[in-house]
Amino acid sequence: MDNFQIETAQNVSIYQNVAGIGDRILAFLIDFLIIVAYYIFIALIFSALDVDLIDGRDLWTYYLIIGLPPFLYHLFFESFWDGKTPGKSAMKLRVVKLDGSKPGFGSFLIRWIMRTIDILATTGGIAVVSILLSEKGQRIGDRAARTTVISQKKRVNLSESLLVTLPLDYVPTYPQVTVFTDRDVQTIKTLFVDAKRNNHHNVIILLAERLKKKMGVQPEESNIEFVDRVISDYNYYTQQ
Repeated sequence: MDNFQIETAQNVSIYQNVAGIGDRILAFLIDFLIIVAYYIFIALIFSALDVDLIDGRDLWTYYLIIGLPPFLYHLFFESFWDGKTPGKSAMKLRVVKLDGSKPGFGSFLIRWIMRTIDILATTGGIAVVSILLSEKGQRIGDRAARTTVISQKKRVNLSESLLVTLPLDYVPTYPQVTVFTDRDVQTIKTLFVDAKRNNHHNVIILLAERLKKKMGVQPEESNIEFVDRVISDYNYYTQQ
């Protein structure tokens, strides 16, 4: 359930990152805590004003103020905040249509109505099971509204984190670097950058010796230049 392909109205295929169940639960908990904080705040206000809740009119006003905003919380925020609630915003999540477009009010209304089945009636059990079983991360309300929740967190994959800008006329020195994997070179790069930053020359020496042994080479350049060259050469060969 990492991502899914959508086809836009212009027939352009793009991929969306489906929100993970953990992020959605955390977003829900943040929203829940905000609602609880609202309840406490209103209760304190009424207490400070010494409102007589025995009086029918005051009691009705109290229930309206303390009940209506939390009741409409998700519908209001998702409809007027681009598919987000404060919890979703904190977790960088957003509700979208399956074609990637912004849902209309009708879609948000359907999701909100279905919360009774998805979340409230079963303490979220049905929603969790539905999301886990859906390739597009949809709870029942999402299926009915043809929406899903996506993650807008920037995901950097391993190959992207290895990229090094090379000059157009770059000439590699060590074809032996192809014995390494992306993960190997990512580890090498991390150790190398950290060692240079902290002036850990012994780490660079040990790293260079391991690379020489693995590649079966005896370079004439310094250890720092050698390790840097290995990383650049690997990028050169893997980008061809």
